[in-house]
Amino acid sequence: MTIRDDHALAADLAAEAGERLLALRSRAGFDDPVALRHAGDHESHAYLTESLSRLRPSDRVLSEEGTREERLDPRRQAADRVWIIDPLDGTREFGEKGRADWAVHVALWQRTSAAGELVAGAVALPAQGLTLSTGAPPVLPAPREGRMRIAVSRTRPPEFVRKLAYLIGADLVPIGSAGAKIAAVLTGEVEAYVHAGGQYEWDSAAPVAVALAAGAHASRIDGSPLTYNQENPSLPDILVSLPDLAPTLLAGIRDVHR
Repeated sequence: MTIRDDHALAADLAAEAGERLLALRSRAGFDDPVALRHAGDHESHAYLTESLSRLRPSDRVLSEEGTREERLDPRRQAADRVWIIDPLDGTREFGEKGRADWAVHVALWQRTSAAGELVAGAVALPAQGLTLSTGAPPVLPAPREGRMRIAVSRTRPPEFVRKLAYLIGADLVPIGSAGAKIAAVLTGEVEAYVHAGGQYEWDSAAPVAVALAAGAHASRIDGSPLTYNQENPSLPDILVSLPDLAPTLLAGIRDVHR
């Protein structure tokens, strides 16, 4: 069981879960978006957890769709390897016809030190025909001329990000799921993603794993490291950006919070 195998497994599982979600969308249609979203969450979670149980039986799993008891299981924190998954990131967008900004997240956290680290991960963007993986990290785009573009939530962009954009002369770009937002940084659609409205580990583990492997900046909005497999999986804020822009963004965030 090598690290390289884990890269491939993360990518294969995320891509296959995405294909199953596309098939579900096609089969069920969009007449009942609530039922479609529920089915997507359930079916993707079942596929991923069953696959990991079979292929990595000694590893633990932290899933958005897991039960409260599973999330609080002390064996997870004691484990040396934990898969952190979001079976359907951007459930709202998945249930809307024509939207492609939803994703599947599969990441592996390993106890390589006291804090541990993300060692493999993949983000599938099925409706975009794209899977980003730590096995073959994307090449970061060069910073473009002109105003910086910051990805934000479609429905609830934090007010401080509006102030940050005004302060540094940036434009806000609404995108659906967190995985789609971070992927947009890696593919050049935007230069940064800033969020402080509340999230959990599964919202960012896989895209952060890919971002770090690609050489992007990823941290809390105060510049401190993102840590995973914590007792409380809340991870309320995040900054992902092209590396050269991180100092400007962190300085701007400090100024907004003064």
